[in-house]
Amino acid sequence: MAAVPRTSASSSPDDLGYEQARDELVEVVRRLEAGGTSLEESLALWERGEQLVARQRWLDGARARLEAVAPGAAAGSADDEHESADEADADEDSEDDD
Repeated sequence: MAAVPRTSASSSPDDLGYEQARDELVEVVRRLEAGGTSLEESLALWERGEQLVARQRWLDGARARLEAVAPGAAAGSADDEHESADEADADEDSEDDD
């Protein structure tokens, strides 16, 4: 089987973080869409893409489990920013009433 150059050629999808798996998947899709690869290379790319998708789904499931246990834990500072903006709006409203 022909070697298929990958971003993480020696990495198991299980060793990749979400962003790394996503970036590699984008590259796999780009190469498949571009064509010009042999059938063996295309099949190897497809199989790698399937592995990467499975990894992303597992990571999404892990994030959902964390959210179920500690709501807001996976969202992090994004919620804090919204709360701060809401508090600032409430302060402005109360000043207008005075």
